[in-house]
Amino acid sequence: MNDTVSVAEVAPVSIAERIDSLDFIRGLAVMGILAANIVAFGQPFDAYMYPTAFKVDPGDPGGWMWIGQFILIDGKMRGLFTLLFGAGLYLFMEKAWARGATRRLQAWRLAILMGFGLIHFFFIWPGDILFYYALFGLIALTCLRWSVKTQLFVGLGGYMLGVLLYAGMFTMTWAIADTPFGESAPELAEQRTAMIAAIDETLARSEVPNAAIASGDYAALVAHRLTEQWSEPLLNALLFGLETFPLMLIGIALYRLGFFSGGFDRTKMVRWGWVGLVLGAAVHLLIGLTIKGGGFTYYGTLAAFVGWSPLPRLWMVLGMAALLVVYSPSATGWLAQRVRAAGRAAFTNYLGTSVLMMLVFHGWALGLFGQLNRPQLYIVVILAWAVMVAWSKPWLDHYRFGPLEWLWRCLTYRTMFPLKK
Repeated sequence: MNDTVSVAEVAPVSIAERIDSLDFIRGLAVMGILAANIVAFGQPFDAYMYPTAFKVDPGDPGGWMWIGQFILIDGKMRGLFTLLFGAGLYLFMEKAWARGATRRLQAWRLAILMGFGLIHFFFIWPGDILFYYALFGLIALTCLRWSVKTQLFVGLGGYMLGVLLYAGMFTMTWAIADTPFGESAPELAEQRTAMIAAIDETLARSEVPNAAIASGDYAALVAHRLTEQWSEPLLNALLFGLETFPLMLIGIALYRLGFFSGGFDRTKMVRWGWVGLVLGAAVHLLIGLTIKGGGFTYYGTLAAFVGWSPLPRLWMVLGMAALLVVYSPSATGWLAQRVRAAGRAAFTNYLGTSVLMMLVFHGWALGLFGQLNRPQLYIVVILAWAVMVAWSKPWLDHYRFGPLEWLWRCLTYRTMFPLKK
């Protein structure tokens, strides 16, 4: 089969213009990902969803900051980034096909990304997404020649399958552990007792890496990840598979339909963008209030994050994407230019942020792990954002690519490209 694509399949907007739009959205997404991950950087990983896991008072009376982040940030930035990753897969292949290359080049590129992800997981931070992005990207490569309609329908259908499975699994655990349903039968009561005991066991498993981070024993931390957490990259892929792969397909389809390049009616984009954003936020608020009413329990917060939010999250992700596509061309000021630059260097900023957080929280550096509450962690986010927008544009004014973008490109083509302009 000839691995090429018809020019008629892409929107009549230059690739440069499409890249510019994607860069701005990607810059906001990579900045937002840090805001989502900051609690897991500065506190035990379980504190990302479960406030009781904080080593200090969370500094969040009533849990309203938890609810605010749950509504506006958690999962939305990852979802937006996944859409863009799918669009980027197809954009890369557009240029590769134009040069006569095939999907083998993209497969090699994704294999390299998988390697970066494993380095990130084992040696920098275990919240890596690059490994399973590369894994599902390889699967998405086999779908590039599908029709746009098939990509969109399979993506949406796969996502809805995930919505049903996640909701079924995590609603049941919540109902058994946190509601009278768990006392309605002897076998359920026994299961409930075991589930509550399992919370302490789960938190205890993090004590060794947490202690290594706090003390600065980097060798012990890496050894623990290599021996005790070696399977987590694959487990994370399984957990997020029915979100990540469908969103990639949706991103590919939307890109081919011209969604990211002005191919849709602007008025409808604005209207439905706001509908998705507002309606999704309202449902997230209802979920957040339910969890707040239950006291932010372990299984309640788990159900909120994984079980109940995927559907309204999709509305918000698509709504945010639509609004950003419409409004980003008018964002031409000083800050917008720097956000675009941060997006052009998103790979470097994503991994670089993890390294920066090591310098802030690990015991061999500033040693602030477990010492900052939620408001203080948000200050760290703002300072890190300042670093992102401060370095990205001056660097790209003098160099063709971000440092890791350049390395990834050289490894992909097995050629040493000039870096300096």
